[in-house]
Amino acid sequence: MPEVIIPGPEGRLEGRLSPAPRPRAPVAMILHSHPKAGGTMNERITQNLFKTFKQRGFLTLRFNFRGVGRSQGEFDNGIGELSDAAAALDWVQSFHEEAQTTWIAGHSFGAWIGMQLLMRRPEIRGFISISPPANMYDFSFLAPCPSSGIIIQGKEDDIVTPSGVQKLVDKLRTQKHITIHHDEIPRANFLYDGEQEALMASVDNYLDMRLDPNSPIK
Repeated sequence: MPEVIIPGPEGRLEGRLSPAPRPRAPVAMILHSHPKAGGTMNERITQNLFKTFKQRGFLTLRFNFRGVGRSQGEFDNGIGELSDAAAALDWVQSFHEEAQTTWIAGHSFGAWIGMQLLMRRPEIRGFISISPPANMYDFSFLAPCPSSGIIIQGKEDDIVTPSGVQKLVDKLRTQKHITIHHDEIPRANFLYDGEQEALMASVDNYLDMRLDPNSPIK
């Protein structure tokens, strides 16, 4: 798994890349949780998402937002981190222009950044948002949400509230031309302690459905 240095808006961004296993392989970018709460590209959820996309033949990238690990810069309350994500996706596309589709996945703060990015990048055709912090951040930018995806939430999460996420899901489901899946993991807290297997089963079941050539969701 090559270590990579990505040119970011405030200097280098530290990342890990699983190269494309074949021409025209799809791209997946994984975004970690809040930098000020210990989020890094090496946390369990981020690594597990990285592994599942890699195993499915995606060119897969995870990286540290500015100010995390060896990435340069300072935390910027989401504004700069969105720029970091856009720069990282630009970097991937600079040498893998033939990708047919792109996916974005993230946990909490990373889910919030990822869903902002998909509003700006029409090549992103699917998303996995784990515990999107709808009770903490404004998600009204999803007007309308341009892509289908899945939102996963732990029912025992006392940081990102299930009720806040449910309101977001209900709002997105009023939109036409996209399909929003919603899974709740019954015993899961914010970090999915003891429930990582259930979390990744939800992710894998969704990817099995979406990546099936006969899937009705494109």
